Formats: sequence, C-alpha cells, structure tokens
Amino acid sequence: MISSQYIELENQYGAHNYKPLDVVVSRGEGVWVWDVNGHRYLDCLSAYSAVNQGHCHPKIMQALMDQTHKLTMTSRAFRNDQLGLFYKEICELTRSQKVLPMNSGAEAVETAIKIVRKWGYTVKGVPADQAEIIVCENNFHGRTISIVSFSTDPNSRNGFGPFTPGFKVIPFGDVRALAGAMTPNTVAFLVEPIQGEAGVIIPPAGYLNSVKSICEEHHVILILDEIQTGLGRTGKLLAEEHDGIEADLTLIGKTLSGGFYPISAVLSTTEVMNVLQPGEHGSTFGGNPLACAIARAALKVLVEEELIEKAASMGAYFLEGLRQISNPQIKEVRGKGLMIGLEFHPEAGGARPYCEKLKENGLLCKETRDHIIRLAPPLVITKDQIEWALEIISSVLKT
Repeated sequence: MISSQYIELENQYGAHNYKPLDVVVSRGEGVWVWDVNGHRYLDCLSAYSAVNQGHCHPKIMQALMDQTHKLTMTSRAFRNDQLGLFYKEICELTRSQKVLPMNSGAEAVETAIKIVRKWGYTVKGVPADQAEIIVCENNFHGRTISIVSFSTDPNSRNGFGPFTPGFKVIPFGDVRALAGAMTPNTVAFLVEPIQGEAGVIIPPAGYLNSVKSICEEHHVILILDEIQTGLGRTGKLLAEEHDGIEADLTLIGKTLSGGFYPISAVLSTTEVMNVLQPGEHGSTFGGNPLACAIARAALKVLVEEELIEKAASMGAYFLEGLRQISNPQIKEVRGKGLMIGLEFHPEAGGARPYCEKLKENGLLCKETRDHIIRLAPPLVITKDQIEWALEIISSVLKT
C-alpha cells in the first residue's frame, strides 16, 4: 500500500479529531523516521516529547522484550517485583518521597486534582465541596471533561458542557494575579513551567520561585505539570530546576516510557500523598510490571547517556542557529533546551504551510496555535543533525 491508501483508510474509518500532516510513518530509529514509501525524515516533534530517548531505543526495547517473557500484568490486587524498584528509582532521581503511577498524562492531572481536593478537606480544613484550584490561561493539561472545564481554548470546550466547577483562571506568568486569586478555599495552583501547546511560552525569570513563595504563604499546594517539560527536555531533569525550586506535587509522563508504553506518574511528599486511603483511587493498568520495567530502563537511558546535558548544549546550539535565519515574517524564536517555539507574525499566513514544506524537504514538525512551529527533536540529536536541520529550515523559511 502507498501513503494515499493509508490516509484514505484513516479518513473513512477514523474519527476526524486530528489534523495530521499527510505523512504515513512506518519505522523509526533515533531521530529518524521513514514513511511507507521509504522516504526518511528528521523527527522534530518527538511525539510531543514522548520519545526523548529517540525512536526504538535498543535498551528500552530490550527491557520491554525481557519483561513480556516474564509478566506483563497483575493489576494492583497483587504486588509485583517491578513496582517497588520503580518507586525507589523514580523517587531518588526526582527527590520525591512518594509516587502514584498512572497511564496517561490526563490521568495524572485528574489524580492530582483528586489528591489536592482531599488534602484541602482533610488537612487544610476547607469546607466540604468548596475547594478551589487556580490554573492559567492558555493551559494544556489534557482532554478529559474536568480538564477542559478549565481550558481557555474554545476548540477544547465548545459543545462539551456542562463543566466541572472549582477552578479559577488567571494569566500565565503573572505573580500578582496569583496572589490576588488566593482565598481560604484555595487548595492548589496547577501550572506548566513552560506552556507547550500554547506555543512554548516561557514565563519571566524567577516566576516559579515567586509562585512557590506565594503558595507557601497561603498554605497552597504547587502542582507542576512537567509531562512535556520534565525528564530532560528543557536541559534540566525537571524544568523547576531552572528556578531552583521543588514543587509540592509533580506530574510526569511521555518520556517516562521512551515512547514504548503509556505510563505517567504523580510525585509528591508523604504528607500530601497519604491523604489517599485504600479504595479511594486507582487504575487497573497503573503500575503494571511491564510499564514499570520500561520506565526503569527509560530513566536509566536518560542518565547514563547524559541526555539531559545534551538537551542543554544542543538546544542552545539549535536556538542560536534558528535566530540567525533572516525572515521578516518571523516574530520570535524562543526556547529552553530542546523545547523551541518559532513564532510568525499573523500576516505570514500561519505556520501550517511552512510545516508542510518542511515535510516535503525531509523534516517533520507541527504547528500550534496557528502561527507557531514547535521544534522538539529527540534528545539524542547530534550537532551534525542539527546543522542539517538548520539548512532545511533556513532554505524553507527564506523562500
């Protein structure tokens, strides 16, 4: 079959809730993917940071294969020999005290919402059913009903009400707005260290440090959604490290499995996590032995191959090269590590045509918020590969 036939099948039988580029990928290795026609592309999206370790990393693949021959699933009705080891390794790496494993990023966010509400009622003393969680404009935390209830993106909300109450929205990067939104019923502030889906929006320097202080002052839990920014993408293990803070509750996913299997995790302190009692929350697949074995290998690769440090150095090199491109339609190039946004002026006609042209020239990326190209290659990318990417991007953007 050729690409057009695969695309026809998707259009005929699949829900039309995505608008992908018309490339049908069939194989991947490292930073490269190949389509069904044998054409090679440099992947500059990394499945939204799910494959930071590169496509089909052999060590993670071996862990998956080894575990499938032993035990894949028990549910949490029983214990398994991978779970405790995963708990220990992820907590030691991230300086956490407790972990709760889930499957997807959205499930991790939903879990955090339940935890902080329970904490608010049992620890802070908020009146029953009055807990408030503060979030930011242009956030992206997932697609469930509760999460889209506090989205400000019309495409995420229109036609899906009624919505879950209990959320207050403030501008991103505005510490005064956060302080002014606090009430005795506020239990948490949920925020992305860098807003990815919004277009790689980076808050002012010191923002998270100020946020942490405000939350401490008001006895409020700081939740950082590091599902995209965490585990190396910004040149630090967690993006919070750029501001020298530690969140009270951290959400990770995507990179946690290297793209091999759905797994996410909620990381927190003993005090916060202990509000959950048996039977109050769970997941059939959360913490299954296959997921844990894969996650352990994925974390080991990040550390042993120094991918976090590579993200910092290669990201700086990529950013510098992009900023040298001369095109009056480019409004701004911004980023941290290998999480980069290239924004065009509105009169440029949108970022989608550029993404399609880049695809034709062997580089895959995706537009976000119409006018922004998000560039986030696997952290295994080399200097030579970045130079190749810069040549392609420069040639397309100069035309």
